[in-house]
Amino acid sequence: MHIPFFEIIDILGTLAFAISGTSEAMRKQLDIFGILIIAFVTSIGGGTLRDVLIGKLPVAWLQNDTTITVILVGALSTLLFGTWIRRLNYTLFLFDALGLGLCTLTGIQKGMELGFSPGICIALGTVTGCFGGVIRDTLLNEIPLIFRKEIYASVCIAGGLLYFLLRYVQVENTTAQVLCISVIVALRIVVVRYRLSLPSVYSS
Repeated sequence: MHIPFFEIIDILGTLAFAISGTSEAMRKQLDIFGILIIAFVTSIGGGTLRDVLIGKLPVAWLQNDTTITVILVGALSTLLFGTWIRRLNYTLFLFDALGLGLCTLTGIQKGMELGFSPGICIALGTVTGCFGGVIRDTLLNEIPLIFRKEIYASVCIAGGLLYFLLRYVQVENTTAQVLCISVIVALRIVVVRYRLSLPSVYSS
């Protein structure tokens, strides 16, 4: 059975965020119900907000059993191998970075399907990539990463701008998609590796 490339991106993004959300919930020592809730909101929170903004109702995950299955597989796999996975802090970070890149592109594509301008498409991509994490962090009683100095949403915007630039110069769509995801993931790695951050508006 042939699965379109875009659907593969959507599935991988959902899986990456399910693993990331489950790991964060386990770090906070939530019970099994709490862990599953955090896995779900991390995976579908951004996409749900995006669909509400564009008036696409019912939202995507309510019409697609695959999404729920992927989240459950990601969450339960992380639970089973949680002790081993939590030792790999860098691996967990990579899952979050990968989910950010994949889901950002998903949001951009949804905007393009509706004929929105590049700016609006990038905004929808940023919402899709970031706001599952916002809901997750809020439920875990933490200041969401997007609202701190660390560069997070900006890498989604940079990846989106690159995607539309590549399409403008007529780069093949699949190639442009892969490069968009790769740049977002790479920028997140660079930002964390070198501890880059946005300028502070507060004096020390």
